[in-house]
Amino acid sequence: MVLAADSGGVAGYWSIVYIVIMFAVLYFLMIRPQQKRQKKTASMLSSVKKGDKVVTIGGLHGTVLEMTDDTVVIRVNEATKMTFDRSAIRTIASSTAEGK
Repeated sequence: MVLAADSGGVAGYWSIVYIVIMFAVLYFLMIRPQQKRQKKTASMLSSVKKGDKVVTIGGLHGTVLEMTDDTVVIRVNEATKMTFDRSAIRTIASSTAEGK
């Protein structure tokens, strides 16, 4: 009887170890890469400046004309200006100097 109780304790210990290992694998395969992508996106969005050519999440290409903390005005062509949330910018296609 002592052996049965003893082996149940060992099995409980190993099940806790497996849960910890599975959480570590989950963290390194899913959570950590997502956090890295979020940091990269946040730094890209904070680096957007007037004159940058950007692509939105909807695929619209344009040039940044004006910015606030939350919105960006993008010139699509000579006559069309559109306002987007800053978070709607997917990539910076090219960056130009402020004075050009």
